Amino acid sequence: MTLGHFIYIPGILLLGVVIGYVLGGRASQIRASEGEELDARRAAREARRRARQGD
Repeated sequence: MTLGHFIYIPGILLLGVVIGYVLGGRASQIRASEGEELDARRAAREARRRARQGD
């Protein structure tokens, strides 16, 4: 093995970790916003149901 292997392999590994961290952060942010949207829809549906029962 040459000196290049000792630099290249850990560098690519570190690059993979950074890319995974960024993509994972984006995915969790999207998931959180979808959860908030789902909660808002559920609350609206519940409010409509309660309004109908009140009539």
